[in-house]
Amino acid sequence: MPDSMPDSTPDIAASPSRPQKKRSSSGLLQTLLPALLVALIVLFLWHKRSSFNWHALGTELRSVSISIVLLAIVVIYVCYWLRAMRWSVLLQSLRPASATQVFPAQAIGFTAVGLFGRVADLARPYIIARQLDTPVTTQLAVYSVERAFDLGAAAILFSATLAFGASGLPHHEAFTRAGILSIAATLLLAVFAIALRLRGHRVAALAGKLLHPLSPKLAAFAQARLLDLRSGFQTLATFGEFAAATALSLIMWAGIALAYLLCARAFRSVPSLAHFGIPATMLLMATGIGGSVFQLPVVGWFTQTAVLAAALHAFFNVPLEPATACGAIMVLVSYLAIIPAGLILARLRGLTLRGAARSTEQAPVA
Repeated sequence: MPDSMPDSTPDIAASPSRPQKKRSSSGLLQTLLPALLVALIVLFLWHKRSSFNWHALGTELRSVSISIVLLAIVVIYVCYWLRAMRWSVLLQSLRPASATQVFPAQAIGFTAVGLFGRVADLARPYIIARQLDTPVTTQLAVYSVERAFDLGAAAILFSATLAFGASGLPHHEAFTRAGILSIAATLLLAVFAIALRLRGHRVAALAGKLLHPLSPKLAAFAQARLLDLRSGFQTLATFGEFAAATALSLIMWAGIALAYLLCARAFRSVPSLAHFGIPATMLLMATGIGGSVFQLPVVGWFTQTAVLAAALHAFFNVPLEPATACGAIMVLVSYLAIIPAGLILARLRGLTLRGAARSTEQAPVA
């Protein structure tokens, strides 16, 4: 990795002379879904406005255990380091790089996501490609596999927890059945991933053939994305690399769950939060992941807080004020705590976060 970024790094985005591609229907969908989510949350808060006590919210925030919150932040930073380690494992057969080389790009990339929304997520592979002097397509392949490992690890932990440890949850029988079904779905996804790794072209061709009667454009898009994912899986040259990436993914997501649990237990004056359990944490984390898929700039901080607060209030009968305070702390720890490190590292490397976020405009469009 070069010692420093060249002076042109703030212009990491595509050249201005490159023509802008027309907005697709998927872009419209990405605009409408967050707007719908915001509207639903505003309606929820409007419905609760008469019973919400803002003074009680402030009291709850002031009573939180700072030491436990700081511990949760430490755990989250360890998880970011584990993510960098996993990226270096996925790169091993293409361009060996250490976690120390990859971590700054991870921190800068997730800072861009925190400030500019989920649309900036692709900044990470572009920054890493620039720092390691590798083709962008290589890093995009690693990114696609990273997302697959994230989905698989989170699904395994979520499914196993609900299937075997949901006895303390309300409606535990329903959650246990959901966990068993989720395990079955996870196994099917694992089989599909193996088939994609071994016979990717055939799987992609079959998917295109099945979807073509419904929509030729959808069929072409799905086939292209499956081929991209298959290319990404080619980065795993040995079983040892696969096992290492899997282990790092499971440990990382267990750490993220631990951070959520610590945030809940930081509210020691609220019994339902002070005794928050692991199954409840996994369910809440799954809710948080779903709420962050279409994260908007800045507004996403509040919508994510509202999603977590609504889940705590509805599923676990946590009073609305401490639920909102807990949701805010969880967003602070899991999404915003990386921002100071990201800003410092971006400045040290001569990057502007806005330039890093704009680099996602180079992403291939189906």
